[in-house]
Amino acid sequence: MRVFVLSLIGVAAIAAYGESANLAFKPAGNEAYTFDTGVLRGTLRNEGRSIGLLKVEHVPTGTYLEGNNYGIFGHYRVFTTNKRYGGGAWDWPSTSVLRPDGSVEVHWVAAEGRPFDLAAVYRWSAPDTFDVETSVTARADLTGFESFLASYFAEAFPASTVCVESGPDGRPMFQTTEPDKGIWQAFPRDKQAVTLIQDGRWKIEPSPVDWAVRDEYFAPLGIRRNLANNLCAIIMAPATDSYAVMTPQAGEGHRSLYLAQIGRDIKTGESATARARLVVRALAKDNEAVPIYESYIKSLPTGR
Repeated sequence: MRVFVLSLIGVAAIAAYGESANLAFKPAGNEAYTFDTGVLRGTLRNEGRSIGLLKVEHVPTGTYLEGNNYGIFGHYRVFTTNKRYGGGAWDWPSTSVLRPDGSVEVHWVAAEGRPFDLAAVYRWSAPDTFDVETSVTARADLTGFESFLASYFAEAFPASTVCVESGPDGRPMFQTTEPDKGIWQAFPRDKQAVTLIQDGRWKIEPSPVDWAVRDEYFAPLGIRRNLANNLCAIIMAPATDSYAVMTPQAGEGHRSLYLAQIGRDIKTGESATARARLVVRALAKDNEAVPIYESYIKSLPTGR
C-alpha cells in the first residue's frame, strides 16, 4: 500500500504542475544554478565546480537523494588506454552558460597533458527526468577514450541493482550487488568492454579500483532504491553510449552508481557523444524500470 500511495503522490505532483512545471535552471551566482521542477529541486555546480546535481530533494516526499557532496551525474574519471587524466574532471577548470531553453552547457577546454575538449549539456525533460549529453573533441588521437559518469546517493539508498539478461530466453532481470560478489562490481556490455575495464586504466593512482566482472548487462540500466518508501533513482543510457554499469557492493559507504561512457578510439579532430538519463520515481518492483528505459530509447533521435 505504501508504494501505491507514493506512486499516486508522484503522479499527482507531476499532473498538478503539468505544462506549468518549471524545467529551466536558474542562475544562482558564481556559475551555479538552481532548479525546482515541482518534483525535484536542488542545485547544479558548486562554486564553479562541475560535480553534478547537489542537495537533490524529492519534493512530494521530502526525500533527499544526493549524498557525500559529490553529486548525481558528475563527470569524474577520464581515461584513454592505460592512462588517467588527473583526479577527475570535476577538479578541472570549467565554464558554464545558461542556454535560452533553460538547459546549462559546461565546457572543459583542452590543456597541457589533456588533449581533448570536453562539454556537457544538462536539461530537465520532465519534472522527474534529468538528461545529460557529454561530448568530447579530440586534439590528438585518443585510444579507448572513456568519460566516467558518477552518481552518489544518501544513506537511505544503500544498494544498487543492475539490469542483466536472465538466461537463454534473454529476458531482463535485476541482479543485486551482494558483498560476496566483490567490493566493486562491473556489469559490462560485452567481452570488448571487459578488455577496456582491465587494460590498466583502473590500476592508476590515486584510488585504484579492482573491478569484479559480473554478468553482461541487458541494458545500461541501474537502480538505487530508498528502502523506506521505494523511491528509486533510475539511471540509464543507450547501449551505444555506455559500455558498463559499475557500482560498489550493497552497503558500501560511497552508495554510488556509475556509467562508463563512450569507450572507443577517437581520431584527432573527431568528436564523440554519450547520453544518460536519471528518472526519480517510486517502483514496486525493479522490472518496472524496463518500460521506462524502453520509452527513453524510443524517444531518442535515430542516426546517432
